[in-house]
Amino acid sequence: MRAALAAVCLLIAGCGAGTSAPEPLSATAVKPVPHEFTEITAPPQSASDCDAEVTLRPGALPSPGAMPSGSAMAAIVANGRVRIGVDQDTYLFGFRNPATGQLEGFDIDIAREIARALFGDPDKIELRSVTAAERMTSLREKEVDLIVHTFSATCERRREIDFSAVYYRATQRILVPKGSTIRSKDDLGGKRVCVVKGATSAARLFSLPVEVTVIGVTNWTDCLAALQQGDVDAISSDDTILLGLKAQDRNLEMVGDSIGSEAYVVGVAKDTPDLVRFVNGVLERIRVDGTWQRIYNERLGVLGPAQAPPAPRYSD
Repeated sequence: MRAALAAVCLLIAGCGAGTSAPEPLSATAVKPVPHEFTEITAPPQSASDCDAEVTLRPGALPSPGAMPSGSAMAAIVANGRVRIGVDQDTYLFGFRNPATGQLEGFDIDIAREIARALFGDPDKIELRSVTAAERMTSLREKEVDLIVHTFSATCERRREIDFSAVYYRATQRILVPKGSTIRSKDDLGGKRVCVVKGATSAARLFSLPVEVTVIGVTNWTDCLAALQQGDVDAISSDDTILLGLKAQDRNLEMVGDSIGSEAYVVGVAKDTPDLVRFVNGVLERIRVDGTWQRIYNERLGVLGPAQAPPAPRYSD
């Protein structure tokens, strides 16, 4: 027995002979980048051969649920709900409340007022989350009936779709970490600036007198993550969008004067003038009866004293 135990001990000792502790693993921390993080190397197509803010004059609003026979509104009512393309990543305008899981914001409330006018019920609505780059396509392919998504009126877009009257005005500015050397658009030379693909923000960056590296992502929260991780030096968008990002990170600040202005409109499919007039009728009502002001105070009060609702410009 003693001989057997000795043999086992020798075997165990032999197995461990000549071995050493494994070398410690070394790995470089990987810094994640946003989905579809790409450089935009050319300005988006632009056109200035129209007055993008002019729209059709509204008629009298029909009673909810009693839309004119054969109209685009009657077809929507027959479907039992209005499908509206909105954002779910822009705090204050269109975002998903983590406490309730519901989409909320200024744009969402405008969309619900349209549903109220159609059905008498603001909940007869299907809110479809679309990215900025998907807004035009979703209208053209009839995936949605309308777009209410911080959607700026431009002549280039007007070639493919129609617009309502302007329901909100914003200005494009710059968002940076506190302590950044970037204090105005003149300091953006050689810097990496984040925008969302499909938004109008990129065009003005290419028109600056300094050369800027423009980085495109899918959503504004992707820009926020990129700025926090140091993948970009600044974000440039409408002040309303930037203030929503700043509210999510108090270490950020807006700097510089306005780079340009934006006019938010409801996007409507081409060749549906009755629907354009109807939406304009809804916007006219909420301007006059105080609903616009109430929505502003509730959703955008953090931006400061309420501005007056934009005055519409009608073609006939």
